[in-house]
Amino acid sequence: MDNKFILEMNHIEKDFFGNQVLKDVSIKVKPGEIVALIGENGAGKSTIMNILFGMPAIHQTGGFKGEVIINGEKVDIKSPIEAMKHGIGMVHQEFMLIDGYDVAENVKLNRENLKKTPLSLIFGKRLNLVDQASMHKDARTTLDSLGIDLGEQTRVGSLPVGYKQFVEIARELDKQNTRLIVLDEPTAVLTESEAETFLSCVRSVAEKGIAFIFISHKLDEVKNNSHHVFVLRDGEMVGDYHTKELNTIRMSELMVGRKVEILNRQMEDEDPSHQEICLELEHFGVSMPGEIARDITLQVKKGEIFGIGGLAGHGKISIANGIMGLYPSRGQVKINGKIMDVTRTDDTLDAGVAFVSEDRRGSGLMLDESIELNIAIAALKTKNRFVIKRLGIPFYDKKGAIKYAEKMIQELDIRCTGHSQPVRSLSGGNQQKVCIARALTLDPDILFVSEPTRGIDIGAKKMILDSLMKLNKEKGVTVIITSSELAELRSVCNRIAIVTEGRIAGILSSTDEDYKFGMLMSGAKYEEPGAAQGGDRPQDAAAAQGGDWPQDAAAAQGGDWPQDAAAAQEGGRPQNTAAAQEGGRPQNTAAAQGGGQSGDVAPARETERTVKE
Repeated sequence: MDNKFILEMNHIEKDFFGNQVLKDVSIKVKPGEIVALIGENGAGKSTIMNILFGMPAIHQTGGFKGEVIINGEKVDIKSPIEAMKHGIGMVHQEFMLIDGYDVAENVKLNRENLKKTPLSLIFGKRLNLVDQASMHKDARTTLDSLGIDLGEQTRVGSLPVGYKQFVEIARELDKQNTRLIVLDEPTAVLTESEAETFLSCVRSVAEKGIAFIFISHKLDEVKNNSHHVFVLRDGEMVGDYHTKELNTIRMSELMVGRKVEILNRQMEDEDPSHQEICLELEHFGVSMPGEIARDITLQVKKGEIFGIGGLAGHGKISIANGIMGLYPSRGQVKINGKIMDVTRTDDTLDAGVAFVSEDRRGSGLMLDESIELNIAIAALKTKNRFVIKRLGIPFYDKKGAIKYAEKMIQELDIRCTGHSQPVRSLSGGNQQKVCIARALTLDPDILFVSEPTRGIDIGAKKMILDSLMKLNKEKGVTVIITSSELAELRSVCNRIAIVTEGRIAGILSSTDEDYKFGMLMSGAKYEEPGAAQGGDRPQDAAAAQGGDWPQDAAAAQGGDWPQDAAAAQEGGRPQNTAAAQEGGRPQNTAAAQGGGQSGDVAPARETERTVKE
């Protein structure tokens, strides 16, 4: 590895509206080196990378102090375009893709391959045409280098979250002059196997001399894949180590400034036969692009913490979205014994159900509004909370909402300048905390939480999971957690359902042996003698084991969901699925989330055709 530094950031300082977020921070990176930058949410990691990349938010708020040196030359990067010219690329924590474009068009965005035409030879290059064939060939080469089986002609809007991350990564690797790539939580939305494939690619690219700055909360990945570790805490550099000098426990202590306890739920002895069923799904299916649920049959007991796990793209994410009426569904949903019409989202909310979406920026938050309004809006619209009447006319109780928001900011440790700060300016983890605070404002009986700890640091993860367990224990709320982090599910849940190929492969206790979870995740069927895995009843066994059921046969043949026929035959892979299946029910999104952005209310998109390779 070359001893010359490709990047030096010396004595960097930055404040936002009087809030000091970086204090005398210095970072150095060598060619071919993988440098990890770790810290809690709000520690300043994204801010220092935004400085490096010349993001407008930095220069529009007074710039920064310190110097940036690239290849020995002091530079003043004022825009991402200038950063790209210096060979710096960045994969952001939140996607920067155009859903209506295909994979190749996103990989080549603003760098399209052009071909000359007779007119361009006469009137200039402005009349050149985009060379689609060349673009798709280049994109295919880049995707192959990542080891990803993803069609370059696939519409990005039809892909699940994990595959979108690969497109972001491919775009940076496709740039020919790239010397340094910043990866902001690149594996936060990936499964373990996808993450290992990606990290293997990063290591191989680094061997060719390209450097990486790897921002992550997954300390095992940091330990196994980086050469050097920088630790930020409250905007200050508190650690500068060779990775081999640290273990994950020491990393976590440096990050949070205290010892971090390992979360472990104390399971109480329970007699399942005496527990009341609060939620029951019968042959429930959801047509969500890239996450199709085909046949979900299960029962959730009142007062338990129930986990839903499985690999990306197998349908686990769609279950809660379908129950909240955000995507077309079929089958039966019972809440406390009452059959629900899930197309009526208001009725579901009135039944005591709340939902925290996995897509916090897309449909979970009003990004340009204050923390206070984001927390209060759901209860304001559905429970008439934070309303005062004057002369019989209802008004928004801003004082009450502010008081409650300040309480939640303190309880969930939301790092911000105050209740009036726009949510858009918060870090990803703090945005997630706002989503959870809003759901708790509804005082729900059943709380669906989808990917609650995605992109959140180890200290905040424990705080959020502790909050969910406290809510369950002290208020008796039934919590249903959908997560790609199996270890987290096992640390807090009573039982865990594993979803494979859109069906329940099995339901296990969180204390069951590792191999049982491994079998179910891989598609193998595990069944206790004489027990059905699908819903504790013999008649559910066939469905739980992936057996056909009459109404599914019609759907597979183009019956109930004609647009699902191709996906049913192809096995649900994102590039094969008729994946844009009718883009859900946007008109319900605001209701399900308790607000959402006005841009979320849009006509349903027409069904997109599968692009066959």
